[in-house]
Amino acid sequence: MPHIDVEQTPVDASSEAITLGLRAFNDNYMTRGEPTPFNIVLRDDDGAIVGGCMCEMRWQWMYVDRLWVSDSHRGGGFGSALLEAAEDEALRRGCTKAYLDTLSFQARPFYEKLGWSVFGTQSDYPPGMTRYFLQKDLTQTS
Repeated sequence: MPHIDVEQTPVDASSEAITLGLRAFNDNYMTRGEPTPFNIVLRDDDGAIVGGCMCEMRWQWMYVDRLWVSDSHRGGGFGSALLEAAEDEALRRGCTKAYLDTLSFQARPFYEKLGWSVFGTQSDYPPGMTRYFLQKDLTQTS
């Protein structure tokens, strides 16, 4: 009879078995679609990284995993320029849509100003905050 175990520290073999089992099930319904990562990097005159956008693509969607601009370079339009460059690169690579998430103390109004819209929320994550999920149709010009 099957039984349930809790692995306080996940065992690689267990993680692999779960992953392979889910992939085998999903393969009956869709193509695998391995993620393809890319970065957009902002450098100062000395070549130091002062901002960037980490993204990945899968199934014609771009996911913005991280967008950061150093305090010394905020307010100069660099965040908008990084995100626009990421959107352009995603379009060039065949993506038609994009999504990301941000926390209530971060940049929701910034993204909305750039044409992104909220499609979901997660309350009290982390406690006392809200996590917002936003998306954008990259084929629509603003």
